[in-house]
Amino acid sequence: MRILITGATSGIGFQLAKDYAKQGHQVIACGRRQQALNELQQQFPEQIQTLAFDISDRAQAVDVLSQQAEIDIAILSAGVCEYLDVSKFDAAMFERVFGVNVFGTMNTVEGLLPVLKKGSKLAIVGSLARLLPFTKAEAYGGSKAAMHYITRALDVDLGEQYGIQVLAISPGFVKTPMTDANDFEMPMRVSVEFASETIRKGIDKGKRDICFPRTFSALLKLMSLLPQGAQVALSRRMARNQQG
Repeated sequence: MRILITGATSGIGFQLAKDYAKQGHQVIACGRRQQALNELQQQFPEQIQTLAFDISDRAQAVDVLSQQAEIDIAILSAGVCEYLDVSKFDAAMFERVFGVNVFGTMNTVEGLLPVLKKGSKLAIVGSLARLLPFTKAEAYGGSKAAMHYITRALDVDLGEQYGIQVLAISPGFVKTPMTDANDFEMPMRVSVEFASETIRKGIDKGKRDICFPRTFSALLKLMSLLPQGAQVALSRRMARNQQG
């Protein structure tokens, strides 16, 4: 199969690219850092080709992706995370985070639609952070909540009109360079290898909602059913525990 992966220079995307290449698939690894892409290609010169571009640049993303040959699976894992200090409220942060996580992902979708065929799968990486109002996560969690809704709506329209299945991937904490920068406790954090295996199995099975780790996902989904006031109180308590 031909599998395209964005955000392939680090974290989940990087591990997915390696694992799919090991399975013998043709992988198109996408990212901004050409040197990192070159190092990835050197490990699997027969299986991996690279595309260096910035997904937040709509013209560039659409031009590069629309020229590719047909894709069987596209996994959109590129994303950024920033946390908000409400005492120094920064609206520009929301522009930066949404610019990559939401608008950048949609630039990628626009570029890919001409090369996705009937039966293709489009998998979009979100986050379990969308489920609760976590402290300082207004921009990040908000962008992932938006992407989850868009993913579900795309599954309705692309499936009906084009026969393309759209899958939502919602990880919890995964040990990556992004989470290594966090200065708070990350319960049930899993390895990037575990994340890759779970995602690949979920895509193979055509699961529309790939959430992991299972226990953490179940807990957050249960908490998300609480009344809004209870959710806020719970999130405040977790924030206090982080601080001290």
